[in-house]
Amino acid sequence: MANIKSTAWIADSAAWAIKEYRPNFFYIYLPHLDYAAQKTGPDSPAAQTAVQELDAIIGKLAVAAEVAYQGQNLIWLAASEYVITPVDHVSYPNRFLRHAGLLTVKDDGGEVIDFAQTPAWALVDHQFSHVFVKNRDPEVVSRVASLFRGQPGIAEVLAGDERKKYSLDHERAGDVVLISTPNSWQAYYYWLDDAKAPKFARTVDIHNKPGYDPVELHFDFATKSIPLDATLIKGSHGAPATTESQRGVLLSSQRGMFVERPIADTDICDLVLRQFGI
Repeated sequence: MANIKSTAWIADSAAWAIKEYRPNFFYIYLPHLDYAAQKTGPDSPAAQTAVQELDAIIGKLAVAAEVAYQGQNLIWLAASEYVITPVDHVSYPNRFLRHAGLLTVKDDGGEVIDFAQTPAWALVDHQFSHVFVKNRDPEVVSRVASLFRGQPGIAEVLAGDERKKYSLDHERAGDVVLISTPNSWQAYYYWLDDAKAPKFARTVDIHNKPGYDPVELHFDFATKSIPLDATLIKGSHGAPATTESQRGVLLSSQRGMFVERPIADTDICDLVLRQFGI
C-alpha cells in the first residue's frame, strides 16, 4: 500500500532539516521506484509514472535546498541502490526441497515448516536464497547443492568455501546459497496445494514468512487478502550484476567529478567523502 506520500513525507522532512541545520553534507534515501517496478515490471506504464512522481518530489527538495543555501554552489549526487530487472520466471526452492524429501511440514490450521525437524529449508530474498541445513550435515549440504545445480532459473549454487565468492562464508549465512538468473526470482512457497497454505500466506506478514514476499504488492482491497500467485511479480533484483542492465548509476551535477579513474562498487563512499574533504 506504499505510495508517493511516504516519499513526499521523507523529502519534506529533509527540506525542514536543510533549512534548520544547513549541513555541509546531507544524505537521504527516497523510496518509491521499486514498488511498481516489482509489481508490474520496470518498463511498465506504472513504473514510468513512478519515475515522474519521484522527479516532482526531488524538484521540490532542490528548490528548498536552493532557498536554504541562498544560491551557494550545491553539488547533487544521485545513486541507485539497486536495479530492478524484468522477470518472467520464478523458482520455489522450498517446494523443490520438499519434493526431494528434505523439507518437513506440520499442520497448524495450514501447513507450516517444522523448523525443528526439517533437514533443510530456504530463506529467500528476491533473487537469491540461503538454504540452512540441520546440524550443517555435510552429506545433506552436498545433496542440496547437487539438487539445485542446473535447475531452471538458478544461475549459481554456492556451498562451503564457494560462498567466499560473495563474502557469504560466515556463520549466519546459509550452508548453500542459491542465486537466480537475471530473469528469475525466488518465492518462499513450500506448500503443494493452495488449500493447505498457512494462514499467514494471504496476509502481509514479515514475521512468519520464510523470506521476502513481493506478492504482497498485489494486496486485494476487496477481499483484504493476497493472491497465491508468484508469477504476478514482473521485476526483481539482488543477483550479482553480469549485464549492463543490472548495473546501477551514480550521477553528479558537477561535470567531470567521476572521470579520473574507473569506479568500483567499494570505492563510491571513499570517493565521495574525499571529494567533499570529509
